[in-house]
Amino acid sequence: MEKISELKEKLLKILKERAVVFKEVKLSSGKTSNYYIDGKIITLSPEGIYLVSKIIFEMIKNENIDAIGGLTIGADPIVSGVSLISFIEKKPIYAFIVRSSQKDHGMGKLIEGNIQKGWNVAIVDDVVTTGSSLLKSIEAVENYGANVKKVICIVDREEGAKKAIEEKGYKLESIFTKDELIRK
Repeated sequence: MEKISELKEKLLKILKERAVVFKEVKLSSGKTSNYYIDGKIITLSPEGIYLVSKIIFEMIKNENIDAIGGLTIGADPIVSGVSLISFIEKKPIYAFIVRSSQKDHGMGKLIEGNIQKGWNVAIVDDVVTTGSSLLKSIEAVENYGANVKKVICIVDREEGAKKAIEEKGYKLESIFTKDELIRK
């Protein structure tokens, strides 16, 4: 079995090779940046989702976490991957997805999947800037009656998310920071 440090080294390599694009872009936060980190190109690839899922599973496996979720679409592959790894490792963690807005049809859900009141959950996202997606997920989960125990991202762009999450009373853990990812 590979060590977490080896998995992180592999993930960092593929992030640098495939996910970082240096060009002027507008981010979901509304900010502009001279580089873009395409987390989905990694989490929607076989090797990338395995590495991300295994690393995050290792970060939460001893934390009494019942479910893992986050805002669609950044969290979708991550929560599915971690849930699959948890089953293989015989420590099942359920998955859920927070919608951008509550459905106005069907069951009218804001949260889809497996979550129950009182459950301990981890909230995840691929790349965070201001933390607004994480905060929206945290609010939805808290309003539902579950307990947020971990908040994790693949890459923290270091543009305010950590502070915003801390102000809400949580700690943002990232696999990598912007500096680790874009330094040569």
